[in-house]
Amino acid sequence: MTTPVLDVKQLAVQIPVTDGILHAVRDVTLTVARGETLCVVGESGCGKSLTSLAVMGLLPGSARRTAAHMRFAGEDLLTVTPRRLRELRGNRMAMIFQEPMTSLNPAWTIGDQLTEPFLRHGKGNRREATDRAVFLLERVGIAAAGRRLGQYPHELSGGLRQRVMIAMALMCGPDLILADEPTTALDVTIQAEILHLLAELQREFGMGLLLVTHDLGIVARVAHRVAVMYAGEVVESGPTVTVFDEPRHPYTRGLIDCIPIPARSRPGVPLGTIPGLVPSLVGGIEGCAFRDRCAFATEPCARPVPVVTGAEGHAWRCILPSAVPSLLENPA
Repeated sequence: MTTPVLDVKQLAVQIPVTDGILHAVRDVTLTVARGETLCVVGESGCGKSLTSLAVMGLLPGSARRTAAHMRFAGEDLLTVTPRRLRELRGNRMAMIFQEPMTSLNPAWTIGDQLTEPFLRHGKGNRREATDRAVFLLERVGIAAAGRRLGQYPHELSGGLRQRVMIAMALMCGPDLILADEPTTALDVTIQAEILHLLAELQREFGMGLLLVTHDLGIVARVAHRVAVMYAGEVVESGPTVTVFDEPRHPYTRGLIDCIPIPARSRPGVPLGTIPGLVPSLVGGIEGCAFRDRCAFATEPCARPVPVVTGAEGHAWRCILPSAVPSLLENPA
């Protein structure tokens, strides 16, 4: 069996806050194979971005990260030295951040920021770094790439800055890219272009891609597999088609019901909603964290809910015996 490019088991991130300990990420297990796209989806604040930052070793200083293991290409990121982590980060594993205007250095030109990781990791000389930067800028759809190298981030549009971030992540030919909601700040047309570009580059370069998003429409278009997060933990994961066709967790069903479907969503009929609020993650959570918002909750949901594994790697945290029906079609 081929070793996954990323293999995370029972990841937890805890952050001290005024009222106690914030359990921001809880018992997260996921894998990404080479050439595969895994989408991590969920509401804002569910722990998606912190999971990515934990993998990259970029958590705030006060945060505490634990896991049974967290392996990149077979190498455990929990036990590597800081020097080895720096050798991997930006080289064999790279990250595309959510907002390029705050991630790019306003005092450096685009060319300086693109060539820095290539030179720092000893991939070649400055001429080779510049040639690669121009090639990748052209590859991500930026015209007059050579001229762009001398520009500063504020001289580019949001869509161009995001393309620069993608090119920067590719400079050293990584095995894994973590993309943290790379289309959030872009309009719908540019979003579609960036998503198509990411999928195309992922196939071309054979990278593993972990894409963080809150949009199930994006998941349906690009993901091989999906992991649905709620209140810091993965509540359902599996092949995208299986999860969409047979959701086994009520939260997944609620997210799917919120998506307008062409030719099926009737004009004037409200889309689905998920009532209630996300529970506080300060202190412990007993039982299913979604039970106070769930139309199917029963008394056993207040007790610990084990992970159930079905066919083709489909897994979920729910005691319901079958796929969750749509409340739009079968209102309570």
